[in-house]
Amino acid sequence: MTKPVVVGLDGSSSSLDAVAAAAHEAALRGAQLRLVHAFGAPPLHALAGGGPPWNPAAAGVRELLDGTLTAAERRADEVAPGLDIARDVTVGDPLTVLEIASRTSALVVVGSRGLNAFGSLLLGSTAAHLAAHGRCPVLVVRGRLNPAGPVLLAVDDAPASEEAVRFAFAEASLRGADLDALHVCRASSPDSYDGPADPPFVTYSESHLREHAEQVLKEALSGPQESHPHVTVRRMPLVGRVRHTLIEASADAQLIVAGARGRGGFTGLLLGSVSQALLHHAHCPVAVVRHKQ
Repeated sequence: MTKPVVVGLDGSSSSLDAVAAAAHEAALRGAQLRLVHAFGAPPLHALAGGGPPWNPAAAGVRELLDGTLTAAERRADEVAPGLDIARDVTVGDPLTVLEIASRTSALVVVGSRGLNAFGSLLLGSTAAHLAAHGRCPVLVVRGRLNPAGPVLLAVDDAPASEEAVRFAFAEASLRGADLDALHVCRASSPDSYDGPADPPFVTYSESHLREHAEQVLKEALSGPQESHPHVTVRRMPLVGRVRHTLIEASADAQLIVAGARGRGGFTGLLLGSVSQALLHHAHCPVAVVRHKQ
């Protein structure tokens, strides 16, 4: 059975954009679209003062839910008429609920901005946290949509990129898009320094760095490319500032795919500086694919 595509709702315009993207992904896969709306803790004023227990039905929650879910279903139907849609409304921490949902899903889709209120879904680093800890690929909808652009793949020279490479090929195949695979070697100049997360500065010739980038791409792409011979792949070995180069390249893409390490306990260590930078600054939607150990 095809796993569903899950989208997190909070009633914001950002989450409706996520619904549109999730509906498109579900239609491509022939999968069910699962609308997830989770309530966190009730408002403080509802718990203070020794009044009666907080009652969601009496707090206008039902009306809020009906409006949010109806708007989401209408948006999904505009993108993919006739799509199988399921509603999933629960009380609990939204991030925890979505992490649990990711265990049995093909993809979790969220917006990059959420409501700063009761029932909010994406605040601050929550999107990054979900991308780091989700059990399936996480698509964060941000920037502008360019359906004519390529799928952009950020290739790392570590095992963390293996699942990301396979996901990027599958996405390019589903979308009928070209795949631009980039590996960026940091240039041997002080100007290439992006921040303290960069590796120690070592001087190499640019030709040496480009040869290394070409080798990384060859090794990472050979297997998946044989499995997807119909996908047009452009290998792009580049030398420069890693995060800056990838963010700049995302301006012409319809999607950028990056890996996450999948080890450790802190979001920053799990995602890495490149994935974090893309989630905050990419010009298009970002898919983060966690490495499974």
